[in-house]
Amino acid sequence: MKNIIGVLFLLAALSSCGKSEEQKAETTQQEPKEEENPAETSTVTLTKAQYETAGVEIGTTTTRNISEVVTANGKIDIPPQNLVSISAPMGGFVRKTELLQGMKVKKGQLLATIENPDFIQIQQDYLETQSKLEYAQLEFNRQTELSKENINAQKILQQAGSEVKTQKARLEGLTERLKTAGINLKTLNSGTIVNSASIYSPISGSVTTVNVNIGKYVNPTDVMFEIVDTDHLHVELSVFEQDIPKIRLGQLVHFNVSNNADKEYRAKVYLINQKINEDRTVRVHCHLTKEEPGLLPENFVKAIVETGANPVTALPEQAIVDFEGKSYVFIQNAAVKDSAGTEMAFEMTEVVRGASENGYSQVKFQEGFDGKSAKIVLKGAYALLAKLKNAEEEE
Repeated sequence: MKNIIGVLFLLAALSSCGKSEEQKAETTQQEPKEEENPAETSTVTLTKAQYETAGVEIGTTTTRNISEVVTANGKIDIPPQNLVSISAPMGGFVRKTELLQGMKVKKGQLLATIENPDFIQIQQDYLETQSKLEYAQLEFNRQTELSKENINAQKILQQAGSEVKTQKARLEGLTERLKTAGINLKTLNSGTIVNSASIYSPISGSVTTVNVNIGKYVNPTDVMFEIVDTDHLHVELSVFEQDIPKIRLGQLVHFNVSNNADKEYRAKVYLINQKINEDRTVRVHCHLTKEEPGLLPENFVKAIVETGANPVTALPEQAIVDFEGKSYVFIQNAAVKDSAGTEMAFEMTEVVRGASENGYSQVKFQEGFDGKSAKIVLKGAYALLAKLKNAEEEE
């Protein structure tokens, strides 16, 4: 009896050892198999109960008229006539200015007073020329009377007339120089000579640049101030050359600016440049539909240009999921199912999302993929995405 019990224990031990070795062998065989066929992270499988709980609905793409758009970047800009650089045409020392950056100025407002000894000589020449012109005019009148009585030669009359024209031309030239310098002619014509000139603002706007201080000498080429009139801002977009054929005058533009991304502004395409820049973009000039306070020159702009409604391949927006910066849809994979046929598999497929309108978005499938005949998850796509990613984390 004892011998029988010993044999039974030996057989049990051998059997246990054999099973252990078989399990190890199976484990060893399975490990390289997993390396060769890793879990397909793009496929998610649902049972019939899970399918119903997730509220999944399957359908196909449709063709809808969606307003196609062109995206572009740009900036807020101002017309050349609304940005003025102020300088002293004849140079001089700055004797007075109260301007600060950001100050508002009106057209004709005094900006600075410039002192220059050369102003005295110009005014002196002006007054002397004025006197010479008066004398030349009197002489011409006298010679005209004498010529009527044939007392003087015609040559003398012609010389007198030439002198009048010469002095007139000189006086007009000096007058324009004095106006350019900013010297008051009324004060000068009253006999008062000054050594300073006033510089006035040619437009109303905001001071953006101040490059001078009291006592500084400025040359005629130096920019003393810059003034911007922000009442007529526009949008300057850079559109890629392949999108330019879609752009037309009058198209509506929706845009946001960098310092106020939550607010949407509107503009219309006004001009399209006929030159392609080195970065393969074309400048598109847009006018605001209405004046908008708060916009500043050089604001960075992100814009969408509506290019018109066209028939495109579309899906409901809820059928498209966004993950890690890309767009995907789930397509039923009929080739993957269990033996009982109670499970359904869906493959996560990347697409390119286009324009969106009235709850539908344009989609473009990868080249060579027939998206029209594919069975696509129209509802419950985000539930499938969640199950797929949860399964990855558990693994």
